[in-house]
Amino acid sequence: MACDLTAGRKEPCKNTIGGLRNVYFINYQADAFTTLAGEVTGLDIGITAAYKYELRADGNTLEEAVVSDKNTGVTLFTQTLNIVLKQQDLATHNEVKLLAHGRPYVIVEDNNGNFKLAGASEGMDVSGGSIVTGGAKADFNGYNLTMTAMEAEGTPFLDAATITSLRAIEVVGV
Repeated sequence: MACDLTAGRKEPCKNTIGGLRNVYFINYQADAFTTLAGEVTGLDIGITAAYKYELRADGNTLEEAVVSDKNTGVTLFTQTLNIVLKQQDLATHNEVKLLAHGRPYVIVEDNNGNFKLAGASEGMDVSGGSIVTGGAKADFNGYNLTMTAMEAEGTPFLDAATITSLRAIEVVGV
């Protein structure tokens, strides 16, 4: 049967940390990635830019909820990305609007150096968020965004060659 397990798992070392380091937004185009056995092994040559957002605040998370229904025979992975973008400015304000109107692919780089592709089949949608000015001088000022995707598979990891390709097309803000 194709659903049979193929490996066990030992208890890992206690050497990981939580949180996200960077996210990369890539404008949606059909069939943009080659994926094999849960790993992205290539980017389509039509992808010419990946917009990198550096994340240094707590609260930047990617969570996947697994839902299986034995009655329908369906398993889905709901991916929820929360990002905190400090400090409001006109350029970011305009890009947040574009994010809300589009459905980009999102590559997340976690604090352990792993790269994963969220929204692999249809991109991710901004499903909520807020633009906050704060009330006191020490309050948060910026953007809180929540993006979601529903996928048939969990977020695939990027292989080393794809990470190299991603870095070759990354666009960093000022």
